Amino acid sequence: MATKRWYTLYTKPNAEYQVANALQQRGVRTYLPEIELAKPQKGRKKKPFFPCYLFIKVDFESIGLGAVQWTPGLRRIVAFGDQPTPLPDDMIYLIRRRLGEIEAAGGWPAHPFRPGDTVRITEGPLRNMVAIFEGPTTPSQRVKVLCSILGHLSRVQVSPTDLTLAPGQTEAPEAKRLRRTRGRGRRIRSGTKLAHAASLVVNENSVLTT
Repeated sequence: MATKRWYTLYTKPNAEYQVANALQQRGVRTYLPEIELAKPQKGRKKKPFFPCYLFIKVDFESIGLGAVQWTPGLRRIVAFGDQPTPLPDDMIYLIRRRLGEIEAAGGWPAHPFRPGDTVRITEGPLRNMVAIFEGPTTPSQRVKVLCSILGHLSRVQVSPTDLTLAPGQTEAPEAKRLRRTRGRGRRIRSGTKLAHAASLVVNENSVLTT
């Protein structure tokens, strides 16, 4: 008996809907997580929650990789080695549930912070640490702050609900520009993976980023 499993697709920038529509026309079940836009853009009220990613549920043994991998706008099927990497059904369920909770709450929480504001982290492993707010200024699930950890300036992602303004604080780190290259113009890659991004949907703890 054929067993369909969830797999992850990585698309070209802004090609998520193109790929999803093409596959749906071929009868492939797709799931493109979306989030409401604070302001409609170009007639759209939603945007992909994971830019450049979407999910499909197929049995590759039955349809073959070629039925998917040559779809216009698709860069690749996320794989380990030469084999597409299946996702557990629970992961899709958790993403759907969390996005449903966000929509029921009216979207991402708004916040009053602006770049350069001195803030204090109120929850999580970095509780009571003073930092510099970096952005974004629009409603979002996670925002970035700069703080000093073991003498090094680090960029940290937290929920905006875990921050409070801390005017007059003197121990905030100096907001220096973080390195983006290794020298000679070579970019530093963050190594962020979709599995990590998906975990942020259901994880409320602070996380370090580069």
